[in-house]
Amino acid sequence: MIGIVAKPDTRDKLEILSSDAQYDLACACGTNREEGRRRGQDGRWIYPVTLPDGGRSVLFKSLISNVCTNDCKYCPLREQQDIRRCSLSPEETARVFLDYYRRKKVFGLFLSSGVIGSPDATMDRLTTTARLLRRRHGFKGYIHLKVIPGSSAAAIEEAVSLASAVSLNIETPGHKHLAMLSSRKNYIRDIIEPIKLISRLTARGTRFARVKQTTQFIVGAAGESDAEIVKYMGGLYDRLRMQRIYFSAYQRGVGDASLDSDPTKSSDPTQAFVREHRLYQVDFLLRKYGFKDADIVFDPRGRLSLDADPKEVWARNHPEVFPLDVNRASRLELLRVPGLGPLTVDRIVSQRATRRIRGLEDIGRVGARLAKARSYLMF
Repeated sequence: MIGIVAKPDTRDKLEILSSDAQYDLACACGTNREEGRRRGQDGRWIYPVTLPDGGRSVLFKSLISNVCTNDCKYCPLREQQDIRRCSLSPEETARVFLDYYRRKKVFGLFLSSGVIGSPDATMDRLTTTARLLRRRHGFKGYIHLKVIPGSSAAAIEEAVSLASAVSLNIETPGHKHLAMLSSRKNYIRDIIEPIKLISRLTARGTRFARVKQTTQFIVGAAGESDAEIVKYMGGLYDRLRMQRIYFSAYQRGVGDASLDSDPTKSSDPTQAFVREHRLYQVDFLLRKYGFKDADIVFDPRGRLSLDADPKEVWARNHPEVFPLDVNRASRLELLRVPGLGPLTVDRIVSQRATRRIRGLEDIGRVGARLAKARSYLMF
């Protein structure tokens, strides 16, 4: 039996809906799990984020409803769950968001939802909220809208026309894994084709080129390997121009009991979060360090190392590349050196243009991270 909140006020609804929104990731989280999931003092709906340029800001983040007709086994909102259900109206959502925005508590809105009746009916609630903000209230700031799997092309285009960013969760690397988690979603029709449509709508030179697209994998619920996820990441970045990919480690006890009884899954929650962290490190290698998905090293079962970061694992597996001459190596070659990040590499390239670099001390303060590079370089 589904629990119903008796005449909840707006704050009651926000407490419920913002808590349920924690599994949809809005912007970059820290490598510390608690840091990434922390909330502001005003409530769970005040959500600190790290922006793509490295800056920090705050979003108003909530579901518009936690009612859901889907049966996704990993999801705490699935139809079969006995939880408190409630919804915000578009007018209610717009009003409470603007109150926080005008008091400078938040800079933008992240809005998602469970599936209320049908994907398009749900999208109508999301886009009505965005339309109220844009056209009635003249809000020109940041709006991130979740696209519901199975939405029509018209509903998706309406969302793209109103949003600063949109996201549709890819969830798993392939249909066979999604079939293990949901009997109601078709991987190609409901997820891949809409993602491709968003990519076309937001391509360079189009009317909506300013709109960013992101997506998210649920990690560890369907027995997928890291190698499978990384292969899909490569395609999403190279062919569909995805701006960011996020990862959410499946948390035992949240989903269907059948997922927790699988003996191939680790019962150690720390291991699940380390795996999530390693995938984020791979994501940085693909976006910022010139790596391709084929460069990433896995064990025979397609798993990333939990004991070392993927860049260091790559370096250990390619001893023929090192040591690199720091005064002659290209920028892309230097980016492959453990301990060197883009800022440090740019500093090296700038300094060696005017004088020879004779040691790590010429590059900067030699902390633990930079010291890691010593055995991979020659001067």
